[in-house]
Amino acid sequence: MANYFNEDTIIYLDGAFVKAADTKMNLYSQSLHYGYAVFEGIRSYRTKSGETKIFKAKEHYDRLRVSAETLSLPYEYDTDELIAATYKVLADNNLQDAYIRPLVYVGENMSFNKNTSAHLTIQAWEMGAFLGDKLLRIMTSSFERPNPKGFKIHAKAAGHYVNSIMASQEAKAKGYDEALLTDMNGFVAEGPGANVFYEKDGKLFTPSLGNILPGITRATVLEICQALALPVEEKFFTVEELYGADAAFFCGTAAEVIGWESLDGKPFTKNWDETLSKKIQETYSALIVEKK
Repeated sequence: MANYFNEDTIIYLDGAFVKAADTKMNLYSQSLHYGYAVFEGIRSYRTKSGETKIFKAKEHYDRLRVSAETLSLPYEYDTDELIAATYKVLADNNLQDAYIRPLVYVGENMSFNKNTSAHLTIQAWEMGAFLGDKLLRIMTSSFERPNPKGFKIHAKAAGHYVNSIMASQEAKAKGYDEALLTDMNGFVAEGPGANVFYEKDGKLFTPSLGNILPGITRATVLEICQALALPVEEKFFTVEELYGADAAFFCGTAAEVIGWESLDGKPFTKNWDETLSKKIQETYSALIVEKK
């Protein structure tokens, strides 16, 4: 198991910097019992200059606010103050290449009534390649993404990730590296914690918004495509269309940009190293460490 903290680890909690080992959570919280919380996944890197840089910090904390407001969770935090607090958490724990987890959760409330206050914690731990550095063997999951009429899919809500955990565990139990989920209409949606792109005949494609989390890394890949003059289209497509692709990849803050070896045992038509997708991966890797 990963070692997320030790007796000296410092976290941010409700405006204070405290030892993780000394903190506690109310066992009568809506967040614990019902998954009623929102969070972000953020990365920091040691840049080529040697400085620590949080990638897309403002975008992540702005989305945290949107997620909280979407779920009617109390949120009275300033983005700039939270970014500054995050840099202090990194410095206090001597971290550079790290994963950062802000979480908004609520206290004692075993009813379904609205909360009048909330807590915010920022934690960080060292992280390397989340899904490894090899091409992934992907399996189409038997689980679907939740119907957006039943959930606020664009919010990064804790409870949504029960679906992700079940899909990921299913794939790994069957010998695959990760899962691919479809939506209730049978179109490709996303991975358990990452968005999807595929490449065909010199063009990139990614699922349209609506039934997916609008990922910040997804938006970054779209920006990279624009900067490199690579044609890209957002559309609805099926798993069968993916089978005939030249390449495919996941992208997400934790996953970064990671290519696929195969989908349901079917390999892709091009060597990964010869694809536009590989070029996007290299460009992203340079961008996050500010390599000119």
